[in-house]
Amino acid sequence: MYAIVDAGGKQYKAAPGDILIVDRLQAQVGEVIALGRVLLLRQEDGRTIVGNPSVENATAYVRVLEHGRAPKIRVFKYKPKVNYRRRRGHRQPFTKVKVEKIEVQ
Repeated sequence: MYAIVDAGGKQYKAAPGDILIVDRLQAQVGEVIALGRVLLLRQEDGRTIVGNPSVENATAYVRVLEHGRAPKIRVFKYKPKVNYRRRRGHRQPFTKVKVEKIEVQ
């Protein structure tokens, strides 16, 4: 069984036991939370349920493992012949979660 879930405007394929890296969530380490909307659900008997826009009564529960920040990326703007140069760095905050179960009522 797996599901396509929406978290923070991005879509992730989640199966029980998977570890996902999603945008920063407001949750404590070790806490179990429901992760976004379930957009698609593939069951073990081979049936696929596609939501319109989401699957009713389906929830993906995840456990927060850790919070962190991604490696720094350099953003450099440059315009030739006018001595215009700007350098910035960015580190995206993330949350590492483990999919505990996908539940359908």
